[in-house]
Amino acid sequence: MDTLADMFKRILVLLAAAAVGIAVYEGSMRLAASFSLFPNRDLDRSSGYVREVLKIVHENYVDPAASKYDELARLSIHGMVESLDPHSEFLESKDNEELEEDLDGEYGGIGVEVEMHKGIFTVVEPIPGSPGDRAGILLGDQIVGIDGKAVQQGTPMDSVVNRLRGKPRTHVKIDLMRPSNSRRYSLELVREVIKVVSVRGAKVINGNTGYIQIREFSDHTGEQFIDALNGLLKKDIDSLVIDLRNNPGGLLEAAVAVAEPFFKKDELIVYTQGRSSDDRENYLSDTEGNPLAIPVAILVNGDTASAAEIVAGALKDKGRAVIVGERSYGKGSVQSIFKLKNGEGLRLTTAHYFTPSGVMIHGKGVSPQVEVVLNAEDDRKIARQLERPDVTDPADFAERFGFQPIADRQLDAALDVLRVSRLFAK
Repeated sequence: MDTLADMFKRILVLLAAAAVGIAVYEGSMRLAASFSLFPNRDLDRSSGYVREVLKIVHENYVDPAASKYDELARLSIHGMVESLDPHSEFLESKDNEELEEDLDGEYGGIGVEVEMHKGIFTVVEPIPGSPGDRAGILLGDQIVGIDGKAVQQGTPMDSVVNRLRGKPRTHVKIDLMRPSNSRRYSLELVREVIKVVSVRGAKVINGNTGYIQIREFSDHTGEQFIDALNGLLKKDIDSLVIDLRNNPGGLLEAAVAVAEPFFKKDELIVYTQGRSSDDRENYLSDTEGNPLAIPVAILVNGDTASAAEIVAGALKDKGRAVIVGERSYGKGSVQSIFKLKNGEGLRLTTAHYFTPSGVMIHGKGVSPQVEVVLNAEDDRKIARQLERPDVTDPADFAERFGFQPIADRQLDAALDVLRVSRLFAK
C-alpha cells in the first residue's frame, strides 16, 4: 500500500512533467512563429505594416481632408485588389449595386432604352409590357424633362439614365416631344422591376435559317434564348446563326443554359478549375431528350468574352457548331463576388474556364474555323447596325449615324457555311 510520502513523490513527478510539456509547447510556438509556420503571423505582420503607413499618411499629409482613414483604406483596397488582374476589383456600394442589377438582368425603371441623337435624348426602344410601353411611349420620342427639370443638351447619358431609374413603385414624371407631330406631352409613371432583354433579333433569314443575337448573359438569358429558339423551330428553320459579337459575357449559369439544347443529358459543357486540384467544378447539360441536331454557326469577334466564349468554345469543342469571325477576347476566368460591409463588395478571380476537352480559354480566346476579319471602322459600323435593326431606311440610317449601312461579311460567311452544311447533310 502506498505511503503518504510515495503519493507526494508521484504528484511532484506529474507536476514536473506538465511543466516541461508547457515549456516545450511555448518554445515550439515561438519557434514556429519565428519561421512563419502559421499564416496569421504573415497576415499580422503585413497588416501592421499597412496600418503604420496609413497612420503616417493620415498624420502628415498636407491635406487632412484627403487623408481620412476611411478614404485611405478604400484607396488601399482598390490598389491591392485591382493590381492582381484586370477583372478583380473592389466595388464601392454604388458600383456593387449596379453590378448586381447587371447580373440579375433586372432594374427599377420605366422600361425604355435611350440614345443621344443630335444632342437630344431619344427613345430607341420601349421594352414590351413595361410602364413606358403601356403608357404609349414610342420609338423616336424625345425626353426633354424629368421630374420638372429640363434635360439639357450635353447632359451625360449616365445622368439621364439614373434619373429615369429608381426603386420599384416610386413615381417619375417625364416630359416628351414627339417629332412626328411636334406634340409635347407629359406622363407620370410608376417604376417597376424591368427585365433586361439580352436576347433579341430572333428572325428567319436567307430562306430557312434562324438568327438570334445574344447581347449579354444575365439571369434571364437562358429562358429568353429557349423562347426565341422554340419560336424559330416552329417556323421550320433548318439551320441557325447565334450572334455573340460584342457580347461581354456575364453569368456562367446563363452560358450553360444557352448551350444545353445542343448537348445530351449529363454531357460536360464546361468546367472551372481553381487554385487547388480539389477546386474543379463540372457543369453538365440537364436537357431531356435528344439534343438539337441542325447546322449551327456562331459569330464571334474580338469583343466576344467570358460567358459568350464558353458557349462558343463548348459547341466548337464538341463539333456542334462552326465558329465564324475573329478570335474572341480570351477572358476565361471566374470572378466570385464577396459581400462586404456598407453594401460594398469584392469581385475576385478564383478560377479559370475550360472547354470539355480541357482547352483553356483565358488569354487565348476561341479561334474561328472560318476567319473573317473586319477593320476597326467596319467593326464599329456593324456593331451600330446590330444595335439598331429598327432603322431600316438607308437614308434615315445615314442621317442618324453618319454612314451608309454596309454588308455584314461575317454573317454572309456564316450563311455560306450553313448552306454547305445543309448540302452535306442531305
